[in-house]
Amino acid sequence: MVDAHRTFVIVGGGLAGAKAAETLRAEGFSGRVILIGDERDHPYERPPLSKGYLAGTDERDSVFVHEPAWYASADIELHLGQPAVHIDREGQSVRLGDGTRVHYDTLLLATGAEPRRLDIPGTSLAGVHHLRRLAHADRLRGVLAARGRENGHLVIAGAGWIGLEVAAAARSYGAEVTVIEPEPTPLHTVLGPELGTLFADLHSEHGVRFHFGARLTEIEGHAGMVRSVHTDDGEEHLAHDVLAAIGAAPRTGLAESAGLALAEGPGGGIAVDSSLRTTDPRIFAAGDAAAVQHPLLGTRLRVEHWANALNSGPAAARAMLGQEVSYDRVPYFFSDQYDVGLEYSGWAPPGSYDEVVCRGDVGKREFIAFWLRDGRVLAGLNCNVWDVTAPIQSLIRSNHSVDPQSLANPDIPLGDL
Repeated sequence: MVDAHRTFVIVGGGLAGAKAAETLRAEGFSGRVILIGDERDHPYERPPLSKGYLAGTDERDSVFVHEPAWYASADIELHLGQPAVHIDREGQSVRLGDGTRVHYDTLLLATGAEPRRLDIPGTSLAGVHHLRRLAHADRLRGVLAARGRENGHLVIAGAGWIGLEVAAAARSYGAEVTVIEPEPTPLHTVLGPELGTLFADLHSEHGVRFHFGARLTEIEGHAGMVRSVHTDDGEEHLAHDVLAAIGAAPRTGLAESAGLALAEGPGGGIAVDSSLRTTDPRIFAAGDAAAVQHPLLGTRLRVEHWANALNSGPAAARAMLGQEVSYDRVPYFFSDQYDVGLEYSGWAPPGSYDEVVCRGDVGKREFIAFWLRDGRVLAGLNCNVWDVTAPIQSLIRSNHSVDPQSLANPDIPLGDL
């Protein structure tokens, strides 16, 4: 029996929001739980959108966090296809797009992120794509299959994780792919030049063409359809479709209009403390939109990846229930491209490390790479080497200096370090 005297509202129908709702019930909360999502689909996970589902190896139903019937069985009230447009902090209510007002005692903002847009001529042409929502993946999956049959050309703006994963999926269908990237290597701002070349070689071996050191300046069309793209160095590339994969921006408009503090700096996000509480004690934030004061890393950090949504939603739910929470998860993400699978743990932005140490065979793409500063492990990436995430994260958490030669020696177990 639901106790209607307490109402927890979750704005955001993604993984973080769904896991928060699940955790509230698992922790014994008996009040109303209302989940608001601006998409009509039930909450789903985003990794398959650029991996298995996009590549055609996973079915559509596999992306959903719960079976649709689960929400009713758990007494979770759903408002799907309804954006939240305003928060009245004094009146403790959320107004939806249709004018409905929903009261809350405690509110969680899991509003996620949205794809950054290309600010160039031609973006309104048919054949210009983004990949953030299930509807985007539905459409792009059909496009890739068609381009594969027709030997069509896909141009991808951006050689980050999404750009590379879509490139791999497109090549699996047989589509021609050109990736345009302003940096000198793929994943340059994440992995640096030390490992970026590895991914350039991997994709080149599978027929992907790269154009580094350039940006798109125009998408040219004919009869309303994409025909080619132009770059700032004067080059032109044939294109039937264009994917903008230039990153994502946190969806902070609702929080900002409510007067909640936002994080400063390029990452942005809704500023929260280590318990995921905003500057309003009744409002919390989790997932891609939240910029957490990270107790382990000693900085404010916004993480857009799957593991953060998976773990921060439940952490926020526990904090909403009054439990002691210190969200200090080591950032983690994974990627699958062709026959290469990898996991990355930690945080090592450009300029933060002074050495990269590898153990294993980089040439065979079976190795672990470590980013170090003063001998301390900041981050680790395991490529086609498995069951090492726990010891890598332990090395990061220890904050102790490690002998680089021992770190590079595969005969010394990571646990011994």
